[in-house]
Amino acid sequence: MAFIDEMTIRIKAGNGGDGVVRWLHEKFKEFGGPSGGNGGKGGHVYAKAVRDTWLLSRYRHTKEFVAENGQHGGGRSMHGANGGDLFIEVPVGTILTNLETGEVFRLDQEGQETMILKGGNGGLGNENFKSSTNQTPEEHTLGKAGEEGNFHIEVEIIASAGLIGLPNAGKSSLLNALTRAEAKVGAYQFTTLEPNLGDLYGHILADIPGLIEGAGEGKGLGHKFLRHVKRTKMLLHCISIENEIESKGGKEGGIEEIYNTIRAELETFDEELATKEEIILFTKSDLLEPGEAKKIADKFMKSKFGAEVSNKKYFVVSVYDMDAIKNLSDELVKILG
Repeated sequence: MAFIDEMTIRIKAGNGGDGVVRWLHEKFKEFGGPSGGNGGKGGHVYAKAVRDTWLLSRYRHTKEFVAENGQHGGGRSMHGANGGDLFIEVPVGTILTNLETGEVFRLDQEGQETMILKGGNGGLGNENFKSSTNQTPEEHTLGKAGEEGNFHIEVEIIASAGLIGLPNAGKSSLLNALTRAEAKVGAYQFTTLEPNLGDLYGHILADIPGLIEGAGEGKGLGHKFLRHVKRTKMLLHCISIENEIESKGGKEGGIEEIYNTIRAELETFDEELATKEEIILFTKSDLLEPGEAKKIADKFMKSKFGAEVSNKKYFVVSVYDMDAIKNLSDELVKILG
């Protein structure tokens, strides 16, 4: 099932039922007066937040959502039944925007419900128009139309931690090793075209598609998903050790340059991202001799952060080193609470 995190749908609340003209006919009382009942109210439309990140995928073939109409009034002063309310389930972290009015609704808590469209009121039957001067009213009113509009739905994934980094930095492989998420892995850039999610003992980890220089301004694939990083508790910044190897071989892009590039893109997109807790993960350590990756990581951390290095957490990991994966997993669970 394809992951969908934004879409536009048409939603309509129910129309109110019409009031009617009716006359009361009883035994021995042919003309008992007006008895037309009121129409029922149209159903309202509510959005309800549920913990299902993939939920929008179910709506991709649904063109319109419509609440029930109220029923028309009846004789003998019987009012029409109210139309049933419509509850549209959306993932936690959803932002709904009414494109006609500009009104915005945010649903950040599981179980949260909010009315987004109001159903129309029912019309009045002729019984309501009876007076001392009008004993046989023919007046009645029609039900009001329910509110309607096009709504843009946008989901900001609420994850405990987001894995960020350049394309092919090993994020998906690491997510699989930590959570058994079975995310697609390939030996080429942009294997991840949509966020992959994994469950680490009740904590959701999100693998964000790879960022490139200029991502904060809309370049590449990852910029589309940077908004998801805004809702995470912390960032897991993945930097592949192979980039340092390639830079020594004459190619551009050592780990310091890569680190600076990603941090700059986060700040360009939203300055608040720069304040999130960050753990740096040096991935693909299996490409070097034992201990070499650790030396490179230590040297970078001391050079980059100096006296502040004690405040920064970092790990050297390989998806083939189960001890390293377990240590990282245990530390993340401890930090995330």
